[in-house]
Amino acid sequence: MNILLLLVPLALMLLVVAIVAFAWAVRGGQFEDLETPALSILADDEAPPAPPERNDDA
Repeated sequence: MNILLLLVPLALMLLVVAIVAFAWAVRGGQFEDLETPALSILADDEAPPAPPERNDDA
């Protein structure tokens, strides 16, 4: 039963840390735009690499 004297305050401190981290993320704008990051993987921004030049002089 003595372990509860340690575990209950520890659990409450972890809960407070999780709430503070969530509030920090919300205030920082982490949840503002949920669509763009999901669609950015589908965007084809880069041009394909050019094929290597052939050198038939050898």
